[in-house]
Amino acid sequence: MRLWSDAINSRGLFDARYTCDLDNSSPELRWEDPPPGTAAFALLAVDIDVHPDPFVHWLVYRIPPDLKHLPTGIPPQEQLPNGIRQGLNSFGKLGYSGPCPPRGANAHRYTFRLMALREAIDLEPRLKLPALTTRLDGLVLEAAEIHGLYQRQIERTG
Repeated sequence: MRLWSDAINSRGLFDARYTCDLDNSSPELRWEDPPPGTAAFALLAVDIDVHPDPFVHWLVYRIPPDLKHLPTGIPPQEQLPNGIRQGLNSFGKLGYSGPCPPRGANAHRYTFRLMALREAIDLEPRLKLPALTTRLDGLVLEAAEIHGLYQRQIERTG
């Protein structure tokens, strides 16, 4: 399985349009070649440079198996018309919140992980990462990841 997005360029840098510095809208994601028996997909987007636990930027689940992309700008709704559900991110908000590391800090690493699931289980909206990963335990057939770096600049005053 392969996952990609135009939000991350060929040098691995995250496009500022999808961050707290500009539009903060969810990026388009595309995938292909899921394994046979895929019944649903789930997606995690996390900042892996926040410790001790990853900082969650987006949880999306109950993605239908015939879907091969998520469009840009998905609204912060519990459930989308096609049945997709969204969880709570580490900001305590529903849906996507883009990369937003502290100004002047080293670049943070962001991972989008798409999981092909062997079973389409009924998951309620507004799940947090620990509850989602517990519910998905043993259901992942295969996963694909993409990684991007983002660093905020120190604001210059005039």
